[in-house]
Amino acid sequence: MCTTVLVHIGNQVNVDTFFSINTGSTEPIYRQLVEQVRRRIAGGQLSAGQELPSVRELAQELAVHPMTISKAYSLLEAEGLLERRRGLAMRVAAEHSRAQPAASRIELLRPSLERAAAEARQLELPAAQAVKLFKQILDEGNTE
Repeated sequence: MCTTVLVHIGNQVNVDTFFSINTGSTEPIYRQLVEQVRRRIAGGQLSAGQELPSVRELAQELAVHPMTISKAYSLLEAEGLLERRRGLAMRVAAEHSRAQPAASRIELLRPSLERAAAEARQLELPAAQAVKLFKQILDEGNTE
């Protein structure tokens, strides 16, 4: 089962972003959240100073235990992606004011594509068919 939640982020900048968790995945929920925030910062969808929802708010929206969100935020803070401010919301660290270069973003995508390629090989799918499916999935996300 996959849960997608629209969460409004930031007091100063109006940015809507999605946190999507897949409860049927073997990847822990906190890790799913860490990866999504990492990618959104790298892609410039989240930038320096933007606030993230509180632990309690996001846990309630995603219907997960608050410790799950807290663990994800703590890992992101340890990596220097988020800043904790006593009594205030977590926010994207100051050094992340713009999107990372394309090469860095590609490296973030590589592990997911390697897993997908391994699964396609295990299923004995022709490469052309797997690439066609990937393109179709990419195009489904372009609703604009």
